[in-house]
Amino acid sequence: MDSQWKSTFREEIEDFKDTIGAFDRGELDRKSYKGMSGGMGSYAQRDPARHMLRLRMAGGRLTMERLKFLAGAVERGQAGRIKLTTCQTIQLHDLSADQVPQLMDQAMDSAIYSKGGGGDNPRNVMCSPLAGVQPGECFDPTPWAEAAADYLLSICREIHMPRKLKIAFSNGVDDSVHTAFRDMGFLARPDGAFSLRIAGGLGAACPAMGVPAAERVEPRQVLYYIRAMIDTFCAHGNYENRAKARTRFMQETLGPDGLKKAFLDNVAARMAEGGLDVEPPAAPAPKAGDGRIVHPRAIPQKQPGLYAVKYHPIGGLLPPDKPGQLYGLLHNVEGAEIPVAPDETLYLINLTAAEADRALAITGDGACTEFEHSVACIGAAVCQQGVRDSQSTLRALVEAVRVAGVPDGALPRVCVSGCPSSCSAHQAGAIGFQGGVKLVDQTPQPAFRMYLGGSDRPGEARFGQLAGAILEADLPALLTELGLAAAARGESWAQWSAAHPEERDAIIAKYA
Repeated sequence: MDSQWKSTFREEIEDFKDTIGAFDRGELDRKSYKGMSGGMGSYAQRDPARHMLRLRMAGGRLTMERLKFLAGAVERGQAGRIKLTTCQTIQLHDLSADQVPQLMDQAMDSAIYSKGGGGDNPRNVMCSPLAGVQPGECFDPTPWAEAAADYLLSICREIHMPRKLKIAFSNGVDDSVHTAFRDMGFLARPDGAFSLRIAGGLGAACPAMGVPAAERVEPRQVLYYIRAMIDTFCAHGNYENRAKARTRFMQETLGPDGLKKAFLDNVAARMAEGGLDVEPPAAPAPKAGDGRIVHPRAIPQKQPGLYAVKYHPIGGLLPPDKPGQLYGLLHNVEGAEIPVAPDETLYLINLTAAEADRALAITGDGACTEFEHSVACIGAAVCQQGVRDSQSTLRALVEAVRVAGVPDGALPRVCVSGCPSSCSAHQAGAIGFQGGVKLVDQTPQPAFRMYLGGSDRPGEARFGQLAGAILEADLPALLTELGLAAAARGESWAQWSAAHPEERDAIIAKYA
């Protein structure tokens, strides 16, 4: 961002000190404060004396400079709980009212901006976590994701945006960023262009797949399309009903064909004006690879002799001492970065075999199986919106599956959301859970709605179907029974679920 933008944001931070101070003293109610704090990237937690700060980084790129900031925040006692998110951001939790603006300001020096982390703003621009290093990718979309992020932040003060605007770029191999159902999803093509879907989204009300809007978008022109989407919402979006202030509801008001036409008309108008072409800098030459390593968490990159090491802290909760450990290991390693993936995984990339071996040694505390790579939001113990504590639920499931001896692969990664907001993208999971209640003898009991069969694979994106409501207390027994049933047939979850749906559904029916 340019110096003027940073200067303005620092002025906003100074003003925010008064705002958060007033809330801390009880002079502002929760609702009023939320409307002010969200645009700065911060929210009060369930305990109003504690706060969250969301650090946005386009594509989840945790560079060494950014990692150093994070490690320093821990050392200074400013970050006790660190949460990786499904939008490739990092949330710092349990902060005091004084610490929040301090961290906002300090983070800027490491090119981390909290501006627009919440509220009616464009959210963190997402990108395939292994973009640039993944074998088989069409091309690396990172430069255009970063250009989009900078552009959105540069204009977000001027325009009445949708309640959220989520934009994602996929490299054509990994679509964990969900281009099929974002407000805008750019999917890389083998010919060097993007295909584009618009006005998709998850959430409690009317989840929708995106409308195919353009088969071939030249990368240098992506900002015209982004500005046209904003123009389209400004003209046709719902500003009266906050619950419908999202782009996906334009599918209802305009119809898919009408929406596409309005959008493409705005694209043509913006292109006629010009001035938004993106010419990314030439990519630096990759460092030379060296050695060979074979390990389930060591992923060969497309650059020969280089590896990405996969590290998934259970529930996406990063141990507070880990940023310092990782920085100590990697700060002198040429080309090292740590992208945050949408499934709350960290990838330590651009490592030689010897460097990867050392990285494996200090990340052995993470997930060991496909199921342990499950995703969970921060949950009701922390989040004001939460209904169920998704973190404690996931920990209980992991422990039960371990005790039962369910083998790796017999259960898929599951997605646990503590409320209908779908912060874990539960509708896109092979198994997804949404926190809620279930009536038992006319008495509401803690429960989760269970979804089956979602997918985010390129070309196969679909939402899962509701399979029933399961009491929270029954979830460990249900998951272990399902996993042991698949294991008894010697099949993976995908194989067993597809081949024996009646057996699967009969088990679920016992608990639903």
